[in-house]
Parts: sequence; C-alpha cells; structure tokens
Amino acid sequence: MAFSSKPGHEDDIYTPLAEMNVTPFIDVMLVLLVIFMVTAPMLATGMNVELPQTRMAQPLEPQEPIVVSIGSDGKAFVNAEEVARTELPARVKQLTGDTTRAVHIKGDRAAAYADVVGVLDDLATAGITRLSIITRTKETRARTAE
Repeated sequence: MAFSSKPGHEDDIYTPLAEMNVTPFIDVMLVLLVIFMVTAPMLATGMNVELPQTRMAQPLEPQEPIVVSIGSDGKAFVNAEEVARTELPARVKQLTGDTTRAVHIKGDRAAAYADVVGVLDDLATAGITRLSIITRTKETRARTAE
C-alpha cells in the first residue's frame, strides 16, 4: 500500500493511494524469462547417445527406373514397348523382379486424367509401391521451346 500527501490536505499526510505497484510483478516476470531462456536449449537437444561403429557397407548400384508412359490415346508403354493395360502390372513386376526399382509414370499432357490414375491404381494394387510421376519444370519447358 502506498502513502502520499495530497496538496491542500496538510492535516491528513498519510492517506492511502488506490494504485497498484507493478514493480514486483515485472521482477518476477523477468526472473521467469531468464529461467526459460536458460532451460529451453536443454529441452531442444536430445539425449547423448554413443553410436555403434560399423564397417563401411558396400554402396548399392544405382538402378535405372522403369518408365511407364501413357500416350494421349490412352495406350501404355513400358520403356518404349507398347503393353496392353491388362498386362501392364505383370510386365512391370517382371521387370522389377525382387528388386525395389522405382517406376516412373509419364502421362502425356493430352492424356485423360482417368487413364493416368488408372495406371497408378493398377500398379499400386499389384504391390508396386515405388511410383513417381514425372513432370516438366518451367526451366525444362523454356529450354525445349528454344
């Protein structure tokens, strides 16, 4: 509680003021801020773990992806060889074998959306999971236009 003398009231020198003292509040907030600033980096880092040592593994040979193209007429091609849509999953599985080769899907700009999605669905249903859709970037289009 703070006391002050009001001008014109000489007889009542110690009258209480109705003001809140915020200095202790600010002090507490600054102490909390410092505590959080000190402890935050300790929370962000993880636990120190000593990793095991191994011999260097042999790098895998990069494998060429299998390219499945869908033409504007809806025909499917596997590496430039035309394949019937019903035989497409079996042909791609035959080419991938037991490896996890990636399969790239290239759909013609004029191809129906349903044809491209149908090929993706057929391959995914057959268990081929490493599928990528190939597109052109703006830089590639600019270079091909020149």
